[in-house]
Amino acid sequence: MAEFDNIREEHNRIPSGWLLFYIGLILWLIWYIYSYTPEISGWSYYKIYESRAKEMVKTQAVIPTENPYEHNDKAIAEGKTIYMENCAVCHGDNLRGGVGPDLTGHLKYGETDDKKYETIARGRGGGMPPFGQQLGRDRIWKVLAYVDSVRGMDKSHKNK
Repeated sequence: MAEFDNIREEHNRIPSGWLLFYIGLILWLIWYIYSYTPEISGWSYYKIYESRAKEMVKTQAVIPTENPYEHNDKAIAEGKTIYMENCAVCHGDNLRGGVGPDLTGHLKYGETDDKKYETIARGRGGGMPPFGQQLGRDRIWKVLAYVDSVRGMDKSHKNK
């Protein structure tokens, strides 16, 4: 025992609350390591990720190949609003292009409904960002209904 100015080290015991805390912490750490170490428990976040990815592929396979809102005037009006909020910055208010390409002429990645949907949902290299998460399936189809309605009007004016 060291003594200095009448100060003594008494070898006091740890308070029982702290002792219980440390024992609980050690038991929790053992449980956590056992539960979440893939080599021990077999649990892996990759398995969860792969199952969710498979579910996403199944839901994407259900996407229609033709636009369900093609001649729906209410959907076309809503599509115009969505287009003005999200697309007009790059493709212009009249779909004639700007930063992005002209949407009234030939489309580089295909002119069928499913190809246009894929372009909007997944994006394309060279500047087209994906909007699938931001807009969702129905809103993308409404934008396409609006774009197709404008493209149809432009073709009818060119034929005259």
